[in-house]
Amino acid sequence: MKQVVTIAGSDSGGGAGIQADLKSFHANGVFGCTVITAITAQNTLAVTQAYDLPAEIINAQIDAVFEDFEIAAVKTGMLSSTVIVETVATKLEQWNPSNIVVDPVMISKSRFLLLQPDAVEKVKQRMFPLATVVTPNIYEAEHLTGLSIQNLDQAKEATKHLMELGCGAVLIKGGHLESNQATDVLYDGAEIHVFSEERIDTENTHGTGCTYASAIAAHLGRDRSLVDAVAHAKRYITGAIRHSPDIGHGQGPLDHFFFIEK
Repeated sequence: MKQVVTIAGSDSGGGAGIQADLKSFHANGVFGCTVITAITAQNTLAVTQAYDLPAEIINAQIDAVFEDFEIAAVKTGMLSSTVIVETVATKLEQWNPSNIVVDPVMISKSRFLLLQPDAVEKVKQRMFPLATVVTPNIYEAEHLTGLSIQNLDQAKEATKHLMELGCGAVLIKGGHLESNQATDVLYDGAEIHVFSEERIDTENTHGTGCTYASAIAAHLGRDRSLVDAVAHAKRYITGAIRHSPDIGHGQGPLDHFFFIEK
């Protein structure tokens, strides 16, 4: 069984972050390991507090995982600060995994900052050149490029701008675009690929970005091509949203194991 690691923050509500990543890994056929960068107090309504773990323990977690497991892919999420970004980037350079999915998590749905403003440039400088693929949503892509993204053509253009930062490929998640379809745009430096699935009419979308990026990492770890990995992950995230349980009092989580008979 392939082994994949997530380097991200913990979500006490269980719908996003490390918890969503682990569920997504296992649902997509790989064994998940974890490196926790931060602890958040959150639920479906809001993130209320966050605490960054010291660089020393982040370093130790990464070493512990790579020393024992044959890591086929890495997914990074909440990296919080310049210190954490530098710590993770340095360690990934040391261990040099084959596949790295960088999800540039910046802000929660409740507008809580998950990446400090002074760390944004550090992510672009240190993490993007290491990435097999970077997976921003529309708002993150706008912030990273300075461009307005209102339609599919603008999303395609933004992928090319992000590629200039040195990443292997860019996937802009188009869930926030106004359309009957949920359409994502992948640019691999040679060709643009478009992935569309039915837009599900639900407020239960907590953890979609984390889940999607982790599913991509899982399939890359299973030796699929990037295009195939995104296609498999896209179908998976659509099913997880479609079958989301109606729990919590805000934007509820997904059903990561919707295919198991309840």
